[in-house]
Parts: sequence; structure tokens; C-alpha cells
Amino acid sequence: MPVGIFRVCLVVLAAIVNHPLIFPRENGTVPENTEEIIQKMKEREETLRLEQLRLEQEIAEQEAIQKALEKSAEVVKESKEEKVRWDMWTALSMVIFLLIELWRQDFQEGIWQDTGGEEDDMAVLGRAFKGVAFPDKATLASFYEKRILGTTGDMARMREMVEGFADDLLEALRSVCNRDADMEVEDCMGVGSMYENWRVRKPFVCDLIVPFAPPEPYCFRSQTWCSGDSFPSAEQGYGTIKVCRAGEDVTGCICDKTKLGEDMLCLLHSQANTTRPSSEMEDLLCFKNTQYLDANQVMKWFQIAVTKAWNRISHKYEFDLSFSLLDSPGALKIKFRSGKSIAFNLTPVVQYENSDVYFISHFPRSSLAADLPSSTHWFLTFAVYERRFIQLVSKTLPANACHVSCLQILSFLHGKQCSLTGPSGLTNYHLKTVMLHLLQARPSQDWAPEKLEARLQDMLKFLEKCLHEKKLYHFFIGNGKVPAELGFPIIFQRAEPLNLFRPFVLHRDVYRKTVDTFHEMLRNMTALINEYTVHIPLAQTNGIHKESF
Repeated sequence: MPVGIFRVCLVVLAAIVNHPLIFPRENGTVPENTEEIIQKMKEREETLRLEQLRLEQEIAEQEAIQKALEKSAEVVKESKEEKVRWDMWTALSMVIFLLIELWRQDFQEGIWQDTGGEEDDMAVLGRAFKGVAFPDKATLASFYEKRILGTTGDMARMREMVEGFADDLLEALRSVCNRDADMEVEDCMGVGSMYENWRVRKPFVCDLIVPFAPPEPYCFRSQTWCSGDSFPSAEQGYGTIKVCRAGEDVTGCICDKTKLGEDMLCLLHSQANTTRPSSEMEDLLCFKNTQYLDANQVMKWFQIAVTKAWNRISHKYEFDLSFSLLDSPGALKIKFRSGKSIAFNLTPVVQYENSDVYFISHFPRSSLAADLPSSTHWFLTFAVYERRFIQLVSKTLPANACHVSCLQILSFLHGKQCSLTGPSGLTNYHLKTVMLHLLQARPSQDWAPEKLEARLQDMLKFLEKCLHEKKLYHFFIGNGKVPAELGFPIIFQRAEPLNLFRPFVLHRDVYRKTVDTFHEMLRNMTALINEYTVHIPLAQTNGIHKESF
């Protein structure tokens, strides 16, 4: 019994001792606090890790920016050094080029000095007149009266005869053409040396231009090298002619300039309006598959039309008419039964807008002219304005002014020299251009008849200077001093000057031949003038001398 009571007391005592409310344990909450601390430590560790990553990223960005700044500084430094080296090489190259050019000119002058022989015969540009005995006034006056005036007296009668026949021929041409389908031909106009009264070389050839226009409802839209569109330098002085329907806007829609895809349609122009049968455009003398007027097609049409017109009126005349030159499609020749003949050029042209500038289908070219890319390029002729300018200036000059006399003498001497030594790059058009420039540059009183000798020397010196510089600018193109009375189109006055001697830069052999011919003419000038002053041959033995107008 006591043992049982002892056991019960021991159990009660143990329960009391282990009860948490009576004897709380000091380390009873340790596990809970430890987990909280560990959790906080982990959060702190994660915060520190994120802060470390942020700092490392900022440091990396700072290093990248620093490297970029250093690299850009190095690039700028290298570019400056490269620019300095490039500038040095450019300057050195320019110096070498100038030295080579100076050496080349000196070398050429040395060659001309060696080939010239004596000092008086030196043919050096810039000293071409050294040693040249120039004819005196009396000799020049006698030469002009006997040689020039004595052979040009029948020019007026020849012009009248050719113009009358040409008018009759063109009237017959209009009658044989279909007015609804063929080109409409207007009246012809005389241009060139025969109508400016300075032609001296036989045979006398009248140059006539014939404007024509397309049938209704078509019209011509012209485009020149100075109209704002890009033209190669070799095509300066040329233009193109587009055949369009009246009212058609060739510049307002991109469908005419851009190739549209098969699945694209222009909302302004239907397919029927933008595409035309190829045969229709060829009937309008256009280049194949284009709307651009073809000069070769025009000349073929014109030759056929002239042939038909002559067949209709040939019974009225007692002579024959034929095409005389293969390389000049508009060259015609009248052959009389007596054996005599008269040559004239009848060339179709297209008027440029409302001016007297014309696109000419065939222009006589010298050996300098390069072949054009296609027959759709037309040369512009200012022959009508040139004739008007000479007439306008002549009204302000003294009576019997010597400007035409100078040009006639120079043209004769050059033609005679070419017949002796062969053709050169100079043409009669170049000589006339020299006279036009001097007419504008010198006062009116300087062209008095007694100053023939001085003005002839001026023309020769001006021509010699242009040959030396390889620069002879077209009189009208780029000339802002053209008299307003002429009504000359302002677009050509504002254009870049056109250098007629530019081909000399590309054709050095022709340039050398031209210079040699010019110097030979200077040396032979006095002998030729004296020869034709003392004795005038009865017949002219020289062949045909082609003249540009």
C-alpha cells in the first residue's frame, strides 16, 4: 500500500515539475527565433546580392562608356591623321599634275619649234603671228574687189531661182501627202552664208529649212539638254522630240516615267490612253516602240515625199532633180540640159516651242563630231537668230562696214589652204562664230571699211587664242548680252556656255592637224592674196566644201 501511494505521489510530482505553466523552460522558443533569424538573414543576403549586382552593372556601364569615349577619341585622332595624309597626297598629286601639264605644253611647243624651221616660220601658239608678213590695205582692197566681189555677183539671182522652185516643190508635196495622216509641211526659210551674203567658195549652195508638224490630234513636246533634265556632256546642244496627243500631260503623272507592275493600274490614265499600237507610232515617224521622233524616219519620209512631188511637177521644168549626196539626205541638185547644175539643201526641222530655234533632222558634221546614241537626238540650230543678229548689228555699223568682208576673206583663205593640205577641224561655222563675238565686243566705228586690215588681224588673233585654249563658245548659248530685240529664248541665255572646240580635247590628232593648217594658212596668206590679186583663174577647181549652218 505505501508503495502504491509513493508511486502515485511520484507521478503527481513529475507532472507538476514538467507542467509549462509552473516551471517554464528558458529555451522553449529557441527553435522559433532561430527560424525567424535565418529567414531574415536570407532576406538580407538576397538584398545584398541584388545590390551587388546593381553596383556591378553600373560599374560595367561606366567602363563601357569610358571605352566608347576612348575609342571615339582614337577614331577622331585617326581621321584627323588620315585627313592630313589625304590632304598631303591631294596637294602632291595636284602639283605633279601641274608639272606634267607644264612639261607637256613645253614639249609640244618644242616640237612645233623644231618643225617650223626658221625663226620667222615658228608655229607656236601664242606667237603665231611672229614672222608673218600681213598684206597691206591696198592689197586687201584689191583682192576683195577682184576675187570676192567678182565671183559673188550672181548669188542673188541664184537664191531667187532656188526659193521659187522650192516653194513650188513643197506645194506639190502637200498635194501628194495625206492631210489626215502625214506630217504638215510649212513654208521654207533660207539660212546660212548664202542668205547672210558672205559665201565665197564655189559651188554656191543654198540652205533651206522646212518646218513640219504632226497631224491632228498629235503635237510635239520638245526637251533640250538645258531644260533641267540630265544630259551627258557629249549631248549638249541636242534634244529630243516626243509625239503626244493634244492635251496629254507627259510630265504630270509618274505612270509615264515609272514602270508599273502587272497588278498596278494608274487611276488617271487608262491602259487605252497610255499604250498605243507600235504601228501607229511608227506611222508618226517615231523610233521603234517609243514616242520619240526618229530623225532617220523623218528623212526617209521626206525623201519619198519630195520624189513624189517632183514626179507630179517635173513636166513643167526643163531640168532634172536628184539627191546629190548620200551622207546628206536633204542635198538636192538641179541638172540643166546644158550641163550646168545648182545644188541646194532642203532639210526638215521642228520648231522649238514658239521660238525661231529649230531641231534639225540632219546637221552637217565635221570629223570632230561623235556619233549620237540614237537617231532620236536632234541638233538645235540657231541659224535664224544668227541671220537676224547680223542684220540688226549691220544697221548700227558705218556704211560699207568691213565685218562681212573680213569673214569672206578668212573663209576663202581657210578653204584654199584646206584644198592644199587637206581638211581640218575648223569649219565656216567656227569662223562665223568668231565674227559674231567680235561684232558684239567691238564698238560700231571700229568696223569702218578703212579698218579692214585691223579687223581681219583681230579675227585671226581671236581664232588663234581660241585654238590655243581649245575654247570657242557658241555665240547664243550662255550669252546674257543677246539684244532683247531678237526675242531670243531666255532658257538658252541662262544655260551653261557651249564650247564648240570641246572635241579638240578628245581628238588630239585632229587638233594638231587643225593647228598646223591654221599656221600654214598664216604663212601662205600673203602669197595667196597676191596670187589672186594679180591673176584670177577662170574656173574654180576646188571640190565641194561642206559648210555647216
